[in-house]
Amino acid sequence: MKRELGIARCGLACCLCSKNDTCNGCSSDECLDKDWCENRKCSIAKELTNCFLCENDCHKGLLSKMKPYGFTVFAKRYGLETLLDCLERNEKNGVLYHREGLNGDYDHFDDLETLIAFIKNGV
Repeated sequence: MKRELGIARCGLACCLCSKNDTCNGCSSDECLDKDWCENRKCSIAKELTNCFLCENDCHKGLLSKMKPYGFTVFAKRYGLETLLDCLERNEKNGVLYHREGLNGDYDHFDDLETLIAFIKNGV
């Protein structure tokens, strides 16, 4: 885990992404998705570094997907450092962010609270 990369504005875990060697993140002017990413545009317009800092409960852009939405809600409830602690512990215990392609162990949830419990407990 590259903890220093943290999470993207939308909640995706840059720190665990298999592309983190070639990506400079969504806060970078080199972001490949900067022209279309709704979450990047919105958070910049609101002068926020991450969507979890916004008071709105938003589902636009990548927040329409359970994994980034769940990570965002988790960070909003418990803080970014707690999220990173849990992700790091889970990775050490064999929980995979990417298993086959872009999907991994955090991608099989339909229920927000079940995903949050999985992030907290790793099971």
